[in-house]
Amino acid sequence: MAQLPIFDPQHVPVFQVDTHLAAVPAHHLTPKSLQARFAKPPVWQPELVRERKFLDRTPAQAAVLIGVVMRDQPTVLLTQRPSHMSTHAGQIAFAGGKCDEGDADAVATALREAHEEVGLGAQNVQVLGTLPEYVTGSAFYVTPVVALISPDMTLQLNSQEVSDAFEVPLVFLMNPANHRWHRYVHEGVTREWLSMPYQDGDQLRFVWGATAGMLRNFYRFLKA
Repeated sequence: MAQLPIFDPQHVPVFQVDTHLAAVPAHHLTPKSLQARFAKPPVWQPELVRERKFLDRTPAQAAVLIGVVMRDQPTVLLTQRPSHMSTHAGQIAFAGGKCDEGDADAVATALREAHEEVGLGAQNVQVLGTLPEYVTGSAFYVTPVVALISPDMTLQLNSQEVSDAFEVPLVFLMNPANHRWHRYVHEGVTREWLSMPYQDGDQLRFVWGATAGMLRNFYRFLKA
């Protein structure tokens, strides 16, 4: 297994942008449409399932919350990890983390972690369902839990786990014209990943890696 050196993913070359793929229409991204899609899921297969391993560690079960905030134009709630974290430091992520023994299931993990990380109360969350497990290169077996979030939510960030929380329009993330493929070669091993950079005012939100991979699967689920 080739150990990855420290590198800036934003500077890794882009070899493809998926402008040839159709976007999910905005009217399919409303809360009502998302509820209907999960109530009667289509037959589909996730596009991205497992990353190339880059960290030698004991595998761990985890869950994240793909939270769709029910604004007039729906958004996805994302967080930025602090620079001191042992894995994926500084990266953009969904609220979530490792499963605890006391968690009943992946949904319980995602809700607990979202409350611990950003103060999101369960009363403001309506779980729609889950997407297939995604295995990260750091050996986390992640279940994405998709949910609707009330725009009346009040967040309180845990600075030990989250340095920032923000929202990205769902219509932007579900448009493959914003999906960029990167390729990185180290010690003869080729790694590829997606990014979905979003310009948030003066700040570039560089969504990439596992977060982008799970969003891509969400796109495939909605387009199936």
